[in-house]
Amino acid sequence: MSVKSPSSEILTTFHTIFSRRFSQDGYSVALVARRSEIVVQLADELNAAGGDASPFPAASYSPDDITAVWDSIRAKFPAPGYVINTAVFNAGQSFWKPFLEVTPEDVRLSLETNVEAAFAFAREVILTFKENDLEEPIGKRGTLIFTGATASIRGNVVTSAFAAGKHGLRALSQSLAKEFGKQNIHVGFFATDQKQLH
Repeated sequence: MSVKSPSSEILTTFHTIFSRRFSQDGYSVALVARRSEIVVQLADELNAAGGDASPFPAASYSPDDITAVWDSIRAKFPAPGYVINTAVFNAGQSFWKPFLEVTPEDVRLSLETNVEAAFAFAREVILTFKENDLEEPIGKRGTLIFTGATASIRGNVVTSAFAAGKHGLRALSQSLAKEFGKQNIHVGFFATDQKQLH
């Protein structure tokens, strides 16, 4: 017997495909974004199509606000009635400027969103997954997916701040995969502008 479990997802205005797919597959979906109108509109769309989606607007992607959102998600989808076993981090902050025009504020925003927020999100996800029983027959407690871009693999002209943040995100995902794979928590990364997984 297969039981569908809720999925948690941070999304941007450009990437709603994950939530639509999980909803179509029968998952409950927690939608998180800084702009409440985005998650409310998408939750309404998914629910109108027969899904089970709940919006969780975040005041910011600060560690405290991400923790607060996760507290709300766990309250809405409590164990043992729900098993949160899939999470997608799809937040990003991009800047397309020549290097000498990049400001310290641009760098700060890129690192806050692409690295610091990812750390906070991953922490809450992994703590949640560690409470899960081992899912048989596949032998996992949960899957955390980070999305990035080609800039996570190589920089290019006008992508210095963006690439720095996405490189950090990719390195974080690799480190978590090695540390928590042994505990049956799967961590993956893929560039949304490429067809192959990294």
